[in-house]
Amino acid sequence: MRSLALLLALLSPQLGLSWGMEGHRLIVRIAEGLLSRAAREDIAATLAPGESLVELASWADEVRKLRKETEPWHYVDIPLNSAGFDWKRDCPEGNCVVGKIADFRKIWRDPRASATTRREALLFLVHFVGDLHQPLHCVDMDRGGNDVPVRFRGEHMNLHALWDTALLKQMPEEEQLFSKLSQAIRWEPLMKWSQGTIEDWANESFHIAQQTVYGLLPAAASGESREIRESYERATQPVIELQLERAAVRVAAILNENAR
Repeated sequence: MRSLALLLALLSPQLGLSWGMEGHRLIVRIAEGLLSRAAREDIAATLAPGESLVELASWADEVRKLRKETEPWHYVDIPLNSAGFDWKRDCPEGNCVVGKIADFRKIWRDPRASATTRREALLFLVHFVGDLHQPLHCVDMDRGGNDVPVRFRGEHMNLHALWDTALLKQMPEEEQLFSKLSQAIRWEPLMKWSQGTIEDWANESFHIAQQTVYGLLPAAASGESREIRESYERATQPVIELQLERAAVRVAAILNENAR
């Protein structure tokens, strides 16, 4: 699964498969452990028999190939040299990940919405919260890192693919990482992370893009690949873990809201 996710990212970097399949699965798996009984029942009643929210965690990436209008819903272009997210400048018509999380959050909470509409809202919602926590989905620079060539552990890729899958691939296997991240979540940060606005969460990722993704990026001559060394990998691993944990907590917080 890790090799397939990395291959997809390398062959189709323009898709921006945030966190790859494994990262989105991890977010939903951790979130499921934080759901209330009412939320679990609501989700089960919304999905079709036999469907699993974990297995559908990357559904939004699959449908974007057929539904081109959904492509800009996966990210928000916040200028790298700005102070942070601005609705008028970065998402004027709500056609970005921040706006779509807000939209689908309302649909998920709407008891009048049809089961089909709520199912789609649910699948977009859990995926887009994950996307929001991949820092390169919250910055307008080099097409989200797709135009920055890098070399990592002997492989050529772009900066976006590095953050989507390559760095995650070097971390523990999914089961180990699931156990580690689930156990690392404590009550105090859980309550803190559950609060705040979607805009706050976008700014959090944006500042990581500024300070870590680009801030620690090695220099290189124009057009040349940047060599990603162990120091960069070591510095970014805890950031990736933290973002996966935050995403999971916030997915759970949204799904627990007014669960019927």
